[in-house]
Amino acid sequence: MFNRRNLMQTTAALALPAAAGLGLPAWAQGTQSPLPKVGSTLPLPSLALLDGSAWTPAAASGKALVVYWWASWCPFCAVQSPHIEALWRAQKAKGLEVLALSIDKQPAAAATYMKTKGYSFPAGMLTPEVTKVLPKPVGLPVVVVLKVPAGSREGKVVFAESGEMFPEDVEGLKKYL
Repeated sequence: MFNRRNLMQTTAALALPAAAGLGLPAWAQGTQSPLPKVGSTLPLPSLALLDGSAWTPAAASGKALVVYWWASWCPFCAVQSPHIEALWRAQKAKGLEVLALSIDKQPAAAATYMKTKGYSFPAGMLTPEVTKVLPKPVGLPVVVVLKVPAGSREGKVVFAESGEMFPEDVEGLKKYL
């Protein structure tokens, strides 16, 4: 069945190869993975965030973790990111954690974008080290939700979506809390 979501995903998939050369680092080109399957387990990395702080797997311990691959130059991310921010602000006290991974070439571009837009969700760069642990799935933006058991350094995939999500779908991620 062809619906509004399928149309948006198809458009995003067709537009991405042309846009990929605009900001995808050389080390990440050709390293994209398929979406992880629901029920699979993913390890969690430790990484430096764009604001200078550190993110560790302990931040997600016992929580639902939204891993969000994005880029400052991505028009679909520009539409979706405000909804990720709203979800983060509304649900972080209830056990939601976000880890956004920028695929921008320069950390400064991603940090400036975050600051300009007023986004507060934790965001770092998809470096080669992070890619070894959490390779970027095909498409952009990409959202994967993990349930992370207390004390664990990995999470079980409960949701995976490539392409722009509608606002109500982003809001619906709270059901994984």
